[in-house]
Amino acid sequence: MHDQPDQLEPESLMREITDLEGRIGELRQAAGVPEPDLRATLDAALVELELALTVLRTMGAEPPGEQGWSAAAETERRVLRTAFQDAPVPLFLLDRHTGVRRLNRQAAALLGTSSGYVSGKQFTAFCDMATRAAVRSQLAAVIRTGRRRSVQVRFLGRERPVDAVVTLARVWIRGEPDPMVVVAAGPTTTPIGDVSAAKPPKGRQVSTGSAHARAERGAAPDDEAVATIVHRMDVLATASELLLDEPVFNETVAIRRCARLLAAELADWAFIDLTAPGNGGPGPSSPGGAHAAGTSPRAASRTGPLLRRQVVMGPDDEFSVEAARTLEEVDPVDGTLPLTVFVTRQSTLRPHVEDLDVLGVCRDGQPVCTKIGVTSVLSVPIEDGDRAIGTITLAASGEYGPFDLMDLGLVQRLGRYLALVIRASRLYRRRAEVAETLQAGLLPKSLPSIPGVSVAAKYLTATHGSEVGGDFYDVFRTVNGWGLILGDVCGKGEDAAAVTATARHCARLASRWKSGPGDVLGMVNEALLDEDRFVTAVMAGLTLETERVVVSLGTAGHPPAIVVRADGVIRSASRGGVPLGLFDDFEPGLDVIELSVGDTLILHSDGVLEACDMMRQEFGQERLLEALAAHAGDTPQGMLTAVEQALVEYCDGDLRDDVSMLAMRVEPPSLD
Repeated sequence: MHDQPDQLEPESLMREITDLEGRIGELRQAAGVPEPDLRATLDAALVELELALTVLRTMGAEPPGEQGWSAAAETERRVLRTAFQDAPVPLFLLDRHTGVRRLNRQAAALLGTSSGYVSGKQFTAFCDMATRAAVRSQLAAVIRTGRRRSVQVRFLGRERPVDAVVTLARVWIRGEPDPMVVVAAGPTTTPIGDVSAAKPPKGRQVSTGSAHARAERGAAPDDEAVATIVHRMDVLATASELLLDEPVFNETVAIRRCARLLAAELADWAFIDLTAPGNGGPGPSSPGGAHAAGTSPRAASRTGPLLRRQVVMGPDDEFSVEAARTLEEVDPVDGTLPLTVFVTRQSTLRPHVEDLDVLGVCRDGQPVCTKIGVTSVLSVPIEDGDRAIGTITLAASGEYGPFDLMDLGLVQRLGRYLALVIRASRLYRRRAEVAETLQAGLLPKSLPSIPGVSVAAKYLTATHGSEVGGDFYDVFRTVNGWGLILGDVCGKGEDAAAVTATARHCARLASRWKSGPGDVLGMVNEALLDEDRFVTAVMAGLTLETERVVVSLGTAGHPPAIVVRADGVIRSASRGGVPLGLFDDFEPGLDVIELSVGDTLILHSDGVLEACDMMRQEFGQERLLEALAAHAGDTPQGMLTAVEQALVEYCDGDLRDDVSMLAMRVEPPSLD
């Protein structure tokens, strides 16, 4: 603490102030001349600050009276305003904790923002990550020793970083219990408006820039505004194409495409965190960010994280790729920005990061912001209008300026787009899972063993749609042997599944006391008359004899059975009958076939015949017969697999309808 000097007389005090004003005016003029000696100007400004401080100390601690106190206070304010606010160099006044107490107009212009925004924030928040540690150490040394220090600083300007040399000086101000630090920014190596010294901006910065910078580029403000709008429209249009360019909604593909677009166009890093499917986030019934079922974030974290990190996208260099792998393992926890935004459903913009733990901490204890050099972040909820299902968080290093409200608005819109795609994807996946479960319940879990014959089956699900198909097959005992049935219900979905179950189980039950397939199908027809859907089916009744099987066939509007003889000769059974469930006077198509050792009976659905290639030409009966003939010597399972391969190759994997096939072959007598 400096000793308190003797008080000056009022006349001497006013003379000192007047002389100080004159010298500051001269310094301001000197700073404005072409090619000024800014370093000399900076040193002179600091000298004037010290002189002003000396003048302030002469005012004494105890005012002589109310009138004298008011005059002294006004004089002090005038001196501060003259010596600090009007100084010709950028000046910051920091408390001992490095918080910005005041800054002058030149300092605000250096950062490209307002004094009100900077005041109260940490001074180091406006320095890039590489220089923050050095600045903190130098500030601590200045406060402790009182010696001036100079340090290289890269300020995070609005448009781009500004490299500067700053001088740090400790000061004591009357009324303050602790010392403070004046930071004076000297000559910059990247002057404001020097476009050639800056990196080429990313898309989000195409419109920003001071009037001076725009003038140097020859661009009018209106042109800049139009460029801003066009760029953001391009990003939204690109996002729409990327998210919707899928024949089937795919959540994983959508979030990776979105993150890649954001990291390329708007940020250095993009993080996407989501709830698990079925884990509802905050919804309209939980205002203020309360969790579903009244679960707090801390309570939820005990049973597992609310959010899971899905994807991290950053630069393509080796370090960033490795860092991205590490950050994918860092789920958002309490106190981090992504989880806070998810819980509150409130988008947040932090142009200058002060809390380095805002994105969490890596497993090695290093803050995420420090690891990847983050100085500006924003985070928005991914919400579909009903509830939040995750967050999008963008991070930038400051090379292209901090994020702004236009960036926040754009990412909010993308968050809604992504939420709708994810909701559709999860709904589709749930329906597909239900369909698969339901479909599995409509088919036998395994085929029974029949003495003297081998049986195989094949079922292929259509590649389009997520509803349960209408195909079914079954193998079961009958009143005098064994029965095989294969059918196809008109339509898809839960209603079709109910009809499928009715048809399958009715045929199985009727076969217990009806001996012929025609009679069994007749009973099934009666059971289906009250349904809104019809069913096509073919049923084979097997009578087992020594080294042969007599097959009685009943057909109800279904593709006929195929017989592949042991010598490769193929024939089709007779057609006939009308679909089940349409008419009271049902008449099936009937046929009887004898199968010898090595002969194979094939039942199939119309999905085999109607599969199409790119030219919309159907696979058809002839191609089916050719595939079976080419593999006549194979096992029943091998024959069906061969048909499957031919079918998939023909339609390039694009099956428009379910496919079901059933094969039965007479085997040689067993020696047992």
